Amino acid sequence: MFVPLGLAAWLVFAVPLTGAALTPVFAKVHESLRDAMAVLVGFVTAFIALDMVPEMLASPSSTDIVLLRWNVVAGHVIDFGVLVDPLSVLLATIAGGIGSLIVLFSVGYMTGYDEDGNLVKDPALTRYYGFMQLFIGGMILLVMADNLLMTFIGWEVVGMCSYALIGFWHNRAQPSPVPEYATEGEYNAACGMKAFMVTRVGDIGLLAGILLLYFITGTFNYTEILETAPTWVGGLTSLTLGLLPIAALLVFAGPIGKSAQFPLHTWLPEAMAGPTTVSALIHAAAMVKAGVYLVARLVPIFLEVFTSVASLMVFFQTVAWIGAITAFMSATMALVQDEIKKVLAYSTISQLGYMFMALGATGLVAEGVAAYTAGTFHLLAHAIFKALLFLAAGSVLHAVQSKSMRDMGGLSREMRVTAATFTVGALSLAGVFPFIGFWSKELIFEALWHGEQYPLFAVAFITAILTAFYTFRMVGMTFFGEKSQHVRDLEAHGHHVHEAPPVMTVPLVLLALAATVGGLFELAFFGFFSGVRTGEAVHFDWSHLAPFSLGVTTLFTVVVWGVGIVPAYLIYFRGGYDFSRLKTGALYRFLVNRWYINRVYHRVFVDGYLWLSRALRDRLEAGLLASGEDVARGMARVSRGWRRTMTGVLNTNVLAMMLGIVAFLCIVLFL
Repeated sequence: MFVPLGLAAWLVFAVPLTGAALTPVFAKVHESLRDAMAVLVGFVTAFIALDMVPEMLASPSSTDIVLLRWNVVAGHVIDFGVLVDPLSVLLATIAGGIGSLIVLFSVGYMTGYDEDGNLVKDPALTRYYGFMQLFIGGMILLVMADNLLMTFIGWEVVGMCSYALIGFWHNRAQPSPVPEYATEGEYNAACGMKAFMVTRVGDIGLLAGILLLYFITGTFNYTEILETAPTWVGGLTSLTLGLLPIAALLVFAGPIGKSAQFPLHTWLPEAMAGPTTVSALIHAAAMVKAGVYLVARLVPIFLEVFTSVASLMVFFQTVAWIGAITAFMSATMALVQDEIKKVLAYSTISQLGYMFMALGATGLVAEGVAAYTAGTFHLLAHAIFKALLFLAAGSVLHAVQSKSMRDMGGLSREMRVTAATFTVGALSLAGVFPFIGFWSKELIFEALWHGEQYPLFAVAFITAILTAFYTFRMVGMTFFGEKSQHVRDLEAHGHHVHEAPPVMTVPLVLLALAATVGGLFELAFFGFFSGVRTGEAVHFDWSHLAPFSLGVTTLFTVVVWGVGIVPAYLIYFRGGYDFSRLKTGALYRFLVNRWYINRVYHRVFVDGYLWLSRALRDRLEAGLLASGEDVARGMARVSRGWRRTMTGVLNTNVLAMMLGIVAFLCIVLFL
């Protein structure tokens, strides 16, 4: 180790947070310094995160490092510290490592050409780099925190940054891609606001769950909750025993929102309004991974007390089936999308469903550690291949200046590196051997099959077929076949599609390499994640797990390749099939309208809110104003009548005073 562990655990999020604060200062000096420092901060963060990995391999026990202890009231203490264990280091490495490659890619992606063909940078790059570094720092703070309150602080930092970056191009004056908004900037701003508001719904539940957990356990600290589990569980009454599953489900509301799971999944497709680099960061390294992390952090705690609180079964069932429903539903939506980023967005929602399916199955199967390992390994695999897919898609968008796959086609000849790396990511997403997605999905299949969770396995299997089909539909429409009319028009006007510059292709090659060989390190991952430990105690051990071996689930995986990939190849690579008539069918309309869930939400919550507001204005407010006017007119009449008694004659005034005194005395004496 180059940096002491106790220092590295703080620097790993302090560095990007400091970089975010200093970005405007660097920009004042020179914009090139600002860009260079953003890249440097990213790679320093990645280096510090990776520097902690050897320590975890050598000694996977958790280390709780407290910097500040706040005595709120007598007996109630809140610590502000970091928890260094395999899970936190893994997520910090993902956020820092992949985040650094995304920032490097941004140097090329956020540069374009003006109308005269001159190379220009986005004018709001200072804001962009500041929020990108704050995003990475907030995510690492979230995962390194040793207690629920610090996690919640990082959670909200991430939510704020997602809002700012999704609506980054809020001032664009081009026509809106949807008719409800006048300009593209107005639409982008609305998308950022939608992401912020929808995730806030889950965050309210999360905060309530955190406070309820504190009421039950007496601490916010993860390690203390786990170590003292026998004590606080033994002291629970029948009432508080019933509150624990409620607290667990309330906490899970936060991941449902942040990780875009049903029914709070509707914000993530609209998040594609931001720059593609932002989409890559949200989908691969930050934001949506926060929900998976929090569930993975709390699952060992709930398993520790599962035997005493059997009603926690509802938590594990809810997590697993929310993931299963979301995985299948989002995969069906991806089948009919025309925008490449929308396909990847629905793919992310679906793959996150796989992770929750596995984490929920941890409490449903006999070998819970196998399901837990499968979920966490798929988190790592998805971070790699989804970052690759989004950045490669960004390279395509940078070249063809369109999001629609119908405006692409035949790009593999001019963009060989992008096409090759994108295909590697697609093979991994589809679960093809030997790419990393094959190993992680196979682990999930094995955990569900051998755990006899056959309904969950069936959903995972069908979803895998759909995933393989829409993934290679995307590859075929983008890179193979004939060039679209849009590409030919670009070439006719002198804009020839060409490969991205090295600053963009180098991250693609590195991620493609990781996606290709990452699965071979499955055993090393098991060694890295040798259990959840506190000191000498091992609470959740999977060091005994066997490496991958051919079995029944492998046959299902082969079926996935045949049923999912082969038809997509015949249709979208070979061509000759016209499906335009299907667009008039009820099933197509159902899928393209996202199962009508978004429309129902808009009708109930947006239109309903506006209807209620108008009703209150037209009836209640108008009535109050009218009654106020009546009161004013009445007081005016009283005032005019009272003024007539003010004659200015002294004798009359004294007589009135005496009569008043006599009336007051009568009231006192006789009442």
